[in-house]
Amino acid sequence: MRGGRTVRVVVTPPALGRRRTASCLRTVIFLFLVTFVWLQLHMSSLSSSPRPDLSADNDSSQAILSMVPQVLHKFLTSRPRNVSQHLASNASELPRALTIDEIKHNIRRYNQLQTVHNEDLFGPVQNDTIIIVIQIHTRLVYLRHLIVSLAQARDIESTLIVFSHDYYDEEINDLVQSVDFAKVLQIFYPHSIQTHPHEFPGESPGDCPRDITIEQAAIRKCINARTPDLYGHYREAKFTQTKHHWWWKANRVFNQLEITRNHTGLVLFLEEDHFVAQDFLHILRLMERTARVSCPTCNILSLGTYLKTYSYFGDSKKKEALRAMKRHQTLSAAAIPPSWTFQVLPSLYQHYQKAEVTPWVSSKHNMGFALNRSVWLEMWSCARYFCSYDDYNWDWSLQHVSQSCLPHKLVAMVMRGPRVFHIGECGVHHKKTNCESTSVISKVQKVLANAARHLYPTHLTLTFTSGTKKHKLRKGNGGWGDIRDHQLCFNMTLLTPAR
Repeated sequence: MRGGRTVRVVVTPPALGRRRTASCLRTVIFLFLVTFVWLQLHMSSLSSSPRPDLSADNDSSQAILSMVPQVLHKFLTSRPRNVSQHLASNASELPRALTIDEIKHNIRRYNQLQTVHNEDLFGPVQNDTIIIVIQIHTRLVYLRHLIVSLAQARDIESTLIVFSHDYYDEEINDLVQSVDFAKVLQIFYPHSIQTHPHEFPGESPGDCPRDITIEQAAIRKCINARTPDLYGHYREAKFTQTKHHWWWKANRVFNQLEITRNHTGLVLFLEEDHFVAQDFLHILRLMERTARVSCPTCNILSLGTYLKTYSYFGDSKKKEALRAMKRHQTLSAAAIPPSWTFQVLPSLYQHYQKAEVTPWVSSKHNMGFALNRSVWLEMWSCARYFCSYDDYNWDWSLQHVSQSCLPHKLVAMVMRGPRVFHIGECGVHHKKTNCESTSVISKVQKVLANAARHLYPTHLTLTFTSGTKKHKLRKGNGGWGDIRDHQLCFNMTLLTPAR
């Protein structure tokens, strides 16, 4: 007894002590090995550059995700709407669908505020800032992947990305407003079918049905009886909207936005189902410098090309004619979607990469192209030619402007190794049973992964084509005979642009 406490002393035999010591050492070694293996696996899973599976037949969503840095997965998954728990417990109190008047109010508010997100992080727009204008409808899956590709591009933080919508959707808005790697501005086309479902420029009850004759239309006394298109068909709002939207957004960016009032640099046009290579901004700057020195007549810079490698529908005149014919025989044109073959593509990417200088052709050079204000001013002065040309395609209408009105025809510098890819499997012309397919996205990822060591060239080698092979538009594709479409389009140009 010492101080009222009993102290028990246990004496361990020497042999037993040695066995316990050895057992403890084995336990420590085992725990160390387990911890080491766990750390290795954990660090591998957190790596921002996982080793992709480039097998030709692995196009699964998991394979696509494996080629996207973990930090960007947030752009590929839906986030739950901000609904409080007490509301979520009562289905009758969940957020309701917005009315047309509410959508119109929100669109006016966005267009009036002209809010630029992330300007505090990346600084103001400069005169030579590259502006990326993306035309968006409703294809959210593709838009997610476009945003991921933009996020991985070098120097993307120096750009302004303008998202131009013709459909108001809160989930799309949430996605766009989550973009945190560049300055972002949203604009909304105010004359959409969504906001005018029962009146022009949507489908009005007084409109002539598409396929009735002029004589039948006269008897009916429908609104547009006297203005069928050149094939004798009457307007369809779903076809006219894309051309209206394109012309409106171009006027909006060059002529109306406060932040671009003095901008003289490049404006790059993309669409929601495009996908960009990580060096697309580097290439665009390189093309701009090369044009200044070696090609003063180049006024269009094209990052996306429809190569024979891709086996795209529409490469030949015969197929172009077939597409136009199908437009007038059925409700959808160009029903045959593009097919993809990639075996030759990596050879297009070399250290000294090639670009072709050629007259701009609507069916070949309408994807991922850039122009500056001086070129736009010439286009803008030809608004009558664009707005009255009987073709519902904006690119064919620009072709008509180039051939019929511009003082300097459009001449394109086109990258042979494309930096903008088309990943959409559906659209105005292409309807499939599965419009959310991501198989093309996987193929594009593999192409760019294989070509990675050839990106960021230091020089461009130009090849000039004589342009002796003429690409005349014998006549348009129709769908744009209604005088109301002409007037709406031209009204978008009434505001004089800044010079």
